[in-house]
Amino acid sequence: MFGTVEAVKTVSDLFLPINGKILEVNPELENQPELVNTDPYGKGWMVKIELENSTDLEGLLDSDAYQALVS
Repeated sequence: MFGTVEAVKTVSDLFLPINGKILEVNPELENQPELVNTDPYGKGWMVKIELENSTDLEGLLDSDAYQALVS
């Protein structure tokens, strides 16, 4: 777990599907959390990490595959 997200009636944990060290947290989200939804691939990034093991990426979905899964 690397953080939480608050909505109107709930708080949800945020999980990283890979191991690594968090190098940077997006400071813009403190005052503009809606950027996560409106610009997730641009200004809405959450954290920058240094991967512990790059082979962890092999099991992840790309954005097209994830969209197909949730649609």
